[in-house]
Amino acid sequence: MVTRKVEREMIREKYLSKFIEFLQTNGEEVLRVASNKVAIPVVGCEDNEDFLVLTLSVPTGADKGLDPYDGYAEAESYEMKLREKERKRKEKEEAKAKKIAKDKEIRERKKANKE
Repeated sequence: MVTRKVEREMIREKYLSKFIEFLQTNGEEVLRVASNKVAIPVVGCEDNEDFLVLTLSVPTGADKGLDPYDGYAEAESYEMKLREKERKRKEKEEAKAKKIAKDKEIRERKKANKE
C-alpha cells in the first residue's frame, strides 16, 4: 500500500512519460526541467526562439486536500468566466460605438451652428 502523495507522484510520472513520448514521436525536442515540467524549444512566426513550458500536476484540492479537486467544476467555472469576459467586452464595444455616434452628432451640430 502506498500513501496518497506517492500515488499522485506515480500518476503524474506515468502521464508525463506518455506525454514526453508523444511529443518526441512527433518530432519535438523535449527537455525535462523539473519533476513535473518539460520545456520545448519553439520558433515563432517572426523567427524568434522561445520555450514552451508545460506543467503536469495532480492537484490535491482546496483546503490542503480536504475538499477534493473537481476538474468538471473548474471547467464549468472557466467557461462562465470566459462568457462573462465576452459579455463585458461587447458592452464596452457598444458603449464606445454610442459615444462615437454621440460625439459625431455633437460635432455636426457645432458645425451647423457655425454656418
